[in-house]
Amino acid sequence: MITLPAVKTWKTRPAFFVLVEILQKKGDMLDDDLFNQLREEFDDLGYKDFNNILMGLEVSGKIRTTSMSRGKRRVELIQ
Repeated sequence: MITLPAVKTWKTRPAFFVLVEILQKKGDMLDDDLFNQLREEFDDLGYKDFNNILMGLEVSGKIRTTSMSRGKRRVELIQ
């Protein structure tokens, strides 16, 4: 019997858009909590990709990240 590899489909919404939606719905969050929420929809998302998304959104003025203790960051949406 021949088994075919699992077919991955494209997501209809990009990860940065889902990230902004999560922040709109839940408000300010720690980066670890936000990463876990995003991983529920994008299971193949790595932490490096997550940081790249955060950096892009911060540079474009959509979010603000604030350093907290021990490598934790607070992520907030700028209205």
